[in-house]
This record gives sequence, structure tokens and C-alpha cells, in this order.
Amino acid sequence: MNELLKLEPVFKQMIWGGNRMKDYFGYDIPGDDTGEAWVVSAHPQGDCRIREGRFAGKTLSWLWKEHRELFGGLEGDQFPLLVKIIDARDDLSIQVHPDDAYAGEKEGGALGKTECWYILDCKDQADIIVGHRAKSREKMREMIGEKRWNEFLNVRPIHPGDFFQINPGTVHAIKNGTLLIEIQQNSAITYRLYDYDRLSGGKPRELHLDKAMDVIRCPYEDAAGDRTTRHEEGYDHTRLISCDYYTVDKYDIQSSLSLNQDRPFLIVSVISGEGTLDKTAVKKGDHMILPCGYGTALLEGEMSIVVSGVPES
Repeated sequence: MNELLKLEPVFKQMIWGGNRMKDYFGYDIPGDDTGEAWVVSAHPQGDCRIREGRFAGKTLSWLWKEHRELFGGLEGDQFPLLVKIIDARDDLSIQVHPDDAYAGEKEGGALGKTECWYILDCKDQADIIVGHRAKSREKMREMIGEKRWNEFLNVRPIHPGDFFQINPGTVHAIKNGTLLIEIQQNSAITYRLYDYDRLSGGKPRELHLDKAMDVIRCPYEDAAGDRTTRHEEGYDHTRLISCDYYTVDKYDIQSSLSLNQDRPFLIVSVISGEGTLDKTAVKKGDHMILPCGYGTALLEGEMSIVVSGVPES
């Protein structure tokens, strides 16, 4: 099948949400605290619909259930990936995610959550939290119990174009002034360690200290790998990550790119610029799936795209 599957985002209002979604998508977004846009999602908490074509109006979860051939006959009850745009006006909670084994046992068979971030934009002198500085589980519990966050947390400066792999068990938090694209397992399991004593509906937001301390990896090990960029005629290609759950590549297209779709599916996210994909107009804020059997896609224009999919066999 060579029909492009363009998706409608699902917008989420968050207590920490920002106001830059309009600039990213190029149209008005309801509310001024939209923190997340689930742009490729078949999760029950945010199921994207197909924008146009013969499947217009159908949800991605419906396609996964009824037309598994579009995804190469992959096995599993759930579409495997979830892609978000996250806009943080305020700091997100200090949090951690479980792996598949822990989530399966403690969360009713849910998937764990491995994720990665590509920084689209951020304020000057912005930073994020990735990892911690405790050298033992005993010290970790002591620091958390005494709320010695400045001593415990690993704060890192960020700039547009930075990339981070967040494996399960990694303490992390996106901080204010950051706009990023996140590629993750199809999961919404989050354990909060600390949320700055913020209130939601007049009550403190729920924390999950016991489960969080169960899953935190100690000591922390940086998961970032070396990135290399290959310069080709018409585009630059950077492999951002390849792990057990996904591969993520970035292409900076100066004129054209022939993208061979020989995978069960590929997700194409236009993160800047504009152009065409097989003569269909695409621009910043467009997110789409190239289904199995699509063949070679011709992208023309000046734009940057992030391409994600399940691991290559």
C-alpha cells in the first residue's frame, strides 16, 4: 500500500503546559496550557484519527486491530510506539518509568516505558534532569526521604538539537522553557518522586514513592551513545538511537531525499520547514505513517524530519 496515513494530534492540557503549540502546528490550539500533543498514538488515553484518504476518521488503534497488514503483520495487542510533542512552561515532576517486567506485574500487564527526547527549542541557559548522583540504593533512599533534591538530581544543560535516551529506571524531568519531540513505547505509566508541592484541584498531586524507588536504577548509567552525521547529496542523515524498542533517525533535507520504506511501518515527523512527500504538501507539525509496502518515498524541499520505527530485523 502506498497511501500516506496523516494523523490528527490529540492535545492534552497540563498543569505545567506551555503556549507554543500554535507556533509548532501553525494553527490555533484550544487553551493556553497545552503541554502535550500526542501526534502518533493508539493509546486509550489519546487515540489519533486518520486525517484524510480512505481511512479518514478511523483511529490508529482501529487500523492496528482491523488492518494489521498495514504494519507488516506485527504481533501484539497494541501499536508499539507513541510520539508526542511536549511544551513545558513550568517544570515537570521528578519521575521515573518501569520496564516491561515490572509494569506487567504491577500495572495489570501494561508495557514499560522506554523513551527518548530530541530538543526542538528551549530558552537560553535551559536545563533538564537526567539521572541521579546516588552511589548506592541506601544513599538513594536517604536522599529521597530527606528531599535532598539538589544533591540527588543530575541537572544537565540543553540546547536545540540535543538528544537523550531515557531508559526505564532513569530519574528524569523536563524543565521549563523546553519544546521537544518524544518517541516512546506505547505506555502511560509514570511514577512521580516529587512535584514541587503543586496542587491540582486543590490537592497535592499523587506521588508514587515506593514504586519509584523499586524501579530506579542505581547507580545511574548514561544511555547516550555517539551520534554520527552522514552527508549525502541533497540531505544529511543522523542516526539518533537504535534500541530494543525503536530506531530514530533525523534527516536535514536541503533539496531531496529518497526514503526507502522496507520496514513494518515508519513514522515521519516534520519538525521544521516544508516541502512535499510524493507530491503531497507537508510542513512543520505534520506527523504521518508510511505503512508496510509503501516503497520509496520522495521528499523534496527544505525541511528536517524525524523518522522512527520498530527495530530493524
